[in-house]
Amino acid sequence: MRGLIDTHCHLNDAEAFPDPTSAVAEAQAAGVERMIVVGIDRNWNERARDLAEASDAVWFAAGWHPTSVRPLVTGDFGAELAALDVLLDHPRCLALGEIGLDYHWDFTTPEEQDIALQAQLDLAARREAEGKPTPLIFHCREAYGALLDRLEARGPGRYLLHCFGGTLAEADRALALGAKLGVDGPVTYPKAEQLREVIRATGLEHWVLETDAPWMSPVPHRGKPNHPRNLPLIAEGVARAVGLTPQEVADQTTLTAQAFFGLPPV
Repeated sequence: MRGLIDTHCHLNDAEAFPDPTSAVAEAQAAGVERMIVVGIDRNWNERARDLAEASDAVWFAAGWHPTSVRPLVTGDFGAELAALDVLLDHPRCLALGEIGLDYHWDFTTPEEQDIALQAQLDLAARREAEGKPTPLIFHCREAYGALLDRLEARGPGRYLLHCFGGTLAEADRALALGAKLGVDGPVTYPKAEQLREVIRATGLEHWVLETDAPWMSPVPHRGKPNHPRNLPLIAEGVARAVGLTPQEVADQTTLTAQAFFGLPPV
């Protein structure tokens, strides 16, 4: 398989990836030609930037993850958003993210999450008005209704719902906003038939591939740390679900990722 893009990984997790240069090389050897490293707070955002500056195969996104936003909303809010805005202007930064809502974990309150989400959506809107359109990557866990309510109130946009795990009705709401959806290791899990049905029902052209490494490992690595080199296994899982070859899945999802992020052809 060739030409794959891992649209969401965390090579900026220094504990999981003490040697990110080797991780990039291993992924490229497996056919993963580009990786987008996604931030969750200021430190991880800056580490993602540094990785992107060090490798032509790496790009990055910067944002505040919903379970990490307490320092943002309780600290120097304006300064942190200004720092984020600067990162978004970096030539290798492709998106604002990951942002969103997470009602599974209690590291932050729903109120804190909503303050941070709305502020980052405002930042994206401000950049749009300044002629700097910025794609948005969303994390959502046990909060699809709330997140979609907020996005519908703002209208369509360049949205990517990372690691989509919602229902078909929720997928349809997202697609009506012009969103794309990310598929990860769970597509290979035996009990994930709802996910596979959502992919079939919505059409592969709306999906991109991602690992979320070091989390969400596909079969046969489930329960072990994930790695961008495992992306072909996810492509194979999608191929089985939709009745295409893995290379056809790679080709379609790469075209979608390139168009969404504004990347040149692989």
